[in-house]
Amino acid sequence: MALNKRRFDALIIGAGGAGLNAAVQFANTNARVAVVSKVFPTRSHTVAAQGGVNAALANVMPDNWHWHMFDTVKGSDYLGDQDSIEYMCREAIPTVYELEHNGVPFSRLDNGKIYQRAFGGQSQNFGGAQAARTCAAADRTGHAILHSLYQQNVRARTHFFDEYFAIDLIRDNEGAILGALVLEIETGEPLLIEAKATVLATGGCGQVFRTTSNAHINTGDGMAMALRAGVPLMDMEFYQFHPTGIAGKGMLITEGVRGEGGYLINKDGERFMERYAPNAKDLASRDVVSRAIVTEVKEGRGCGPNGDHVLLKLDHLGEEIIQKRLPGIRESGKIFAGVDAAVEPLPVFPTAHYIMGGIPTDRYGRVIVPHGSGEEVVPGLYAAGEAACVSVHGANRLGGNSLLDILVFGRAAGLHVLDNMEEHHRPMNEDSVDQAMQSLQRWDRKGDGLSVRELRDEFRKTMEDHAGVFRTEEIMSEGVEKIKALRKKMDDVVLTDHSKVFNTARIEALELQNLMDCGIALAASALARKESRGAHSRPDYPDRNDAEWMKHSLYYLEGDRIDFKPVQTKPLTVDSFPPKERVY
Repeated sequence: MALNKRRFDALIIGAGGAGLNAAVQFANTNARVAVVSKVFPTRSHTVAAQGGVNAALANVMPDNWHWHMFDTVKGSDYLGDQDSIEYMCREAIPTVYELEHNGVPFSRLDNGKIYQRAFGGQSQNFGGAQAARTCAAADRTGHAILHSLYQQNVRARTHFFDEYFAIDLIRDNEGAILGALVLEIETGEPLLIEAKATVLATGGCGQVFRTTSNAHINTGDGMAMALRAGVPLMDMEFYQFHPTGIAGKGMLITEGVRGEGGYLINKDGERFMERYAPNAKDLASRDVVSRAIVTEVKEGRGCGPNGDHVLLKLDHLGEEIIQKRLPGIRESGKIFAGVDAAVEPLPVFPTAHYIMGGIPTDRYGRVIVPHGSGEEVVPGLYAAGEAACVSVHGANRLGGNSLLDILVFGRAAGLHVLDNMEEHHRPMNEDSVDQAMQSLQRWDRKGDGLSVRELRDEFRKTMEDHAGVFRTEEIMSEGVEKIKALRKKMDDVVLTDHSKVFNTARIEALELQNLMDCGIALAASALARKESRGAHSRPDYPDRNDAEWMKHSLYYLEGDRIDFKPVQTKPLTVDSFPPKERVY
């Protein structure tokens, strides 16, 4: 049977905030853009973002982008690239106004301006008093942004391939990216989409962990596709555990709760964050708060019959404030914890939330790889959002900077593709197409053997046990070997009859392959970094070591090889922020 083919000017894989903001840049042009999404676009994980998007609008109290930049560099534990961070913080302001003009229904102050709340790690005047920088649409900001961007893309006649799964990138003989092989999930029919430029905006890989705030769709598909195309993944050891997931479930309780005045207590009713972060307290950086909660539980001050969580108290805010500014949180508490947050505290514990690492890019979204003593651009390939690592988050992301990252760099990628979309005549590499087809056809076999579910459950538990909040050489060495052994077991996996369930089993197998690649990248990179920095906490190497480890890690799939490259400490137009002790 002949392989069906379609041709576009630009192919965007992923329909979250990054992908849709890239696609909308093509509105009112003659360019033909395709968006591939394995779920209906408004089910993309951006819809789950709650608290808001950072921008120094100064609507509530004094602020400017330079303070925002300082907080982001400090929050990154000085591993973020300061040129990219400056770009993001400067672009934050026009990006939020563009969202407003595109119809995002932000909450409003009495004077009509966009409402802004306090979030962790924010300050005025380079580390001074608490700032209020996070632009919010109640506690459903991601939902509001995603729906508005989708509506704008419908208006712009963007071509959507809904419920299509991306298998692999297609390359020419010199390594340039020419598009991707995708699969229509319902029918199982493969489709080759050729494009002058391809943007990977597939989101994170939170499903590598057993307890996570991430949706089932967050399986690191774009990252794994890049790995198989020879692109390394950068800084994968830095995985953020959000301090306030619903205990035992993982569903997110936004940092906005603490921004509105909520606070954490242990079984003795003590506001324990005052001991760990005397100034910022409950609004310290996420890695600081997560480690504090885990420490409280480990030292016997946890709550509940098993002492396995702490409590997030917000009932003192009053029902009116909670219903106005945190309605989704109240609803989530009732559904998943059986608790009305307006009456009693919520049980919380850190949950796997966000990958700071990903596909290495520059601030235009172009994928870059080391070459000789420098770097080179992979022709035709871009990445944006959580799948990418332009390194604005470094070793730890500040709350409110994730929506900002995906929107700023999704926009930048779309504009750069549009401005550089000259016609090319690269011949299609049939070997690359055949290789992608073999990857797909490998899952046509059925029978008795190891199931995807069994292997996935064992893998995710191994990741949680060996690459969690606290890591040691012994724990991680054992974990890396276990994960490699599990990866070999993929050869033993067979599918049950998937013809009646729209290829669900085959999709789950492909997703597990992607998760395995992302998991080994995370674990191997964590084992290699012998220091504590940001979200990477090693009790056996408790100090940050700038002399030896002020560098980005690079993981290559071939040979599970780890390499490094220096951090960019020089901003674009302002003085750099030199590393110093990071306290809150």
